[in-house]
Amino acid sequence: MKEIAIIGSGIAGLTSAHLLAKKHQVTVFEKNDYIGGHTATVDVEMDGETLAVDTGFIVFNDRTYPYFEKLLSAIGINRKPTQMSFSVHNLDTGFEYNGHTFSTLFAQRRNILRPKFWHLLWQIVRFNRICKDIYHSGSYQKGLTLGQFLDQHKFNDFFRNHYILPMGAAIWSTSIKKMNDFGIEFFIRFFYNHGLLDVTNRPQWYVIPGGSREYIAPLTEQFKDNIELGADIAKVHRSNGKVQIHFQNGDQQEFDDVVFACHSDQALALLADPTEQEKQVLGAIPYTPNSVVLHTDATLLPKRKAAWASWNYRLDNNTERAAVVTYQMNILQGIESSKPLCVTLNCDDAIDDNKVLRKFTYHHPVFNSESLAAQQRRDEINGHNNSYFCGAYWYNGFHEDGVRSAVDVAKLLGVNFE
Repeated sequence: MKEIAIIGSGIAGLTSAHLLAKKHQVTVFEKNDYIGGHTATVDVEMDGETLAVDTGFIVFNDRTYPYFEKLLSAIGINRKPTQMSFSVHNLDTGFEYNGHTFSTLFAQRRNILRPKFWHLLWQIVRFNRICKDIYHSGSYQKGLTLGQFLDQHKFNDFFRNHYILPMGAAIWSTSIKKMNDFGIEFFIRFFYNHGLLDVTNRPQWYVIPGGSREYIAPLTEQFKDNIELGADIAKVHRSNGKVQIHFQNGDQQEFDDVVFACHSDQALALLADPTEQEKQVLGAIPYTPNSVVLHTDATLLPKRKAAWASWNYRLDNNTERAAVVTYQMNILQGIESSKPLCVTLNCDDAIDDNKVLRKFTYHHPVFNSESLAAQQRRDEINGHNNSYFCGAYWYNGFHEDGVRSAVDVAKLLGVNFE
């Protein structure tokens, strides 16, 4: 049995601890006064009722979340079907649509008479067909970006700015401009695996009844007494086959191994003695902040209620700022309330202060050619110097990827996910 320190209590850290506690002594260190990371369900009082609303991790599906679904099953957590739909509202032109059904596509009725809109639909079908052909043939052009791919196949600006770039920016919480820099192989594989290149036969999406926080208690049951909140770690030093955790107050604890379940940039900053490989790999995967506001301001949604979707992209002529997306939580979580419950990313100034319920800041990994190349070098640092690294940044940046990376680490430490 080893004594293992786990730094970070997001999904990767908690899954690591859950698995490793079967054979080892684990201690989880969390700098905040709560555990869960992006699993952040808050209680909202409305109409004399307490409503549990998710503000970070919200949804998962039955096709691309196998590890997370297996984890939920193991700890006895149920799931509830939900709807995943996507809308775009252009503030400058007033153009809007919701891609969920044929009817919602034409929530703005004059779209029926717009040749440009019908051409958009044709280009969506064409884009999907080209991408699926490339996926099945494996004929990716090495180093080609999404922007270059769109140029190469002569997709027009209307398609780019009203469909594919906003959708990608919403998924990865980035800007339209930065979406152009995504590697096309990474992009196509993700869209194909998530059913986003199909008009029909898409995966079924789910939420956790009562909010995503419901999985935390059963997941941590085995090690709940070994979680240290407010852990202000100054540095982590490796020497003589051991790991020393140094705290800002001068305290020190020693372990056999350490699992960095924090962000890549945080892990690198904590290392007192990073190797050249650790500097290169972790340093090439940056994170970017995203402001998140829980509110009841319906003006952040499309003008027409028929165009309201699960994810609502607010488009203007600023392509450099992070995606402005509003999650309509009544749709996603099946919540009934007299006011719309919304979670909006990166648009604090447009929200009526009187309708703000809570504010947060979440950080998401940046995926570009450098970070994608760094992902391929994980074996150079993972499991060396008594150190292990897990987090969603090793894969696609989502909850499933946090679990998957934790499973990888547990396996290296002799524990299989059974």
